Amino acid sequence: MPKTIRELADELNVSKQTIQYHYQRLPAKNRQKDSQGANMISLTAESIIRDKVTKPLVAKSQQTGSKWPTKTSKGNNELVTILRREVADLKFQRDKQLATKDQQISSKDRQIDHLTKLIDQQQQLQLATVTENRHLKERLRKLGGSIEDSESIEKSQVAKKQAPENITNKKWWHFW
Repeated sequence: MPKTIRELADELNVSKQTIQYHYQRLPAKNRQKDSQGANMISLTAESIIRDKVTKPLVAKSQQTGSKWPTKTSKGNNELVTILRREVADLKFQRDKQLATKDQQISSKDRQIDHLTKLIDQQQQLQLATVTENRHLKERLRKLGGSIEDSESIEKSQVAKKQAPENITNKKWWHFW
């Protein structure tokens, strides 16, 4: 959980300026601000600052013989525990997302199979229609020959009956 500079300074028993100094030298990706614009220290930034602040203190405490390393070890153990929890949470979220994606992919596979079947059916129906049309055209051609013959005979007979014997060409220029 992000902390403020003051919280981290109090926790490490150093001045606020010391934390501010190290915070300003962090890479930009490790620096963040809250909604009011105050500097917030992420877990990653906190561990970097802890290392920079506690190393000189550990060296100093080893010279004076104090028990500071046990406090640092305890802090590191807490940090490791926090990071392990975060890793476990991230793995859970990843697995959840993967399961969702797997469901979506299987749904899309079913849709593709269904559409492929529909396309096959449509192609079969179209082939059957084309075949049926060919058969009907052949039948019409066979029947059409006899129908056309009888129709042309009837038309020629009707034309002969209706045609007057003396047809005069009545075009407009013939009237002059």
